[in-house]
Amino acid sequence: MDVILKWIGGGTVAAALVLSGIAIGGSATAESEVVTTERAAPQPVAKPLAPHGAIAAKAVADAKRLYTVRRVLPIDGPIRYGEWHWDDEGVPEGPLLVTVDLQARVISIFRGGYEIGAAAVLLGTDEHPTPTGVFPILWKQRHNVSEKYGNAPMPWSMFLTSDGVAIHGGSEVENGYASHGCIGVPDPIAERLFAIAKEGDKIVITDGARLGLGDAII
Repeated sequence: MDVILKWIGGGTVAAALVLSGIAIGGSATAESEVVTTERAAPQPVAKPLAPHGAIAAKAVADAKRLYTVRRVLPIDGPIRYGEWHWDDEGVPEGPLLVTVDLQARVISIFRGGYEIGAAAVLLGTDEHPTPTGVFPILWKQRHNVSEKYGNAPMPWSMFLTSDGVAIHGGSEVENGYASHGCIGVPDPIAERLFAIAKEGDKIVITDGARLGLGDAII
């Protein structure tokens, strides 16, 4: 989430040695030519690497891995209303990706594929359902009050749609409570997520999807 001759002399046998030297020299020359010929034999040429192509392929693989589940928080049992978890210690920098599942009623926050936060959430009703799909964060508002719903406080709002669906705090995350389509989360999670989220980060809302280690989130 991946290219180490020998000089021969003498008076009385000069002629013989000269002849012998010629023979020896001829032999040495022939042998040298053989060696030279062997060294000059064509060698197989290695196929040149395409470094730019390899780098691009690695970049694509790494990008996919960043949106793959690489760690889930060790949480015992189903997450209860009002419960939240956060652990980003030692987690490397990476793109933020948030999942919300309507069936499990849980939000999971991933950074570089590592789950760093999770909590139970409030969701919309049948009359005002929470939409499914992949949504970018359109804009953020730290101190938001909903004029549409009686000036209800919605701090740490991160808006996903132009008609006001957002992830936000300020809600009673308890059984029997619901939203008008927004995703209400406990304030500690809303504050932490708001601090690291930026416009364009993706929120994936599903209806019954299950993810495990090694699964692609998107």
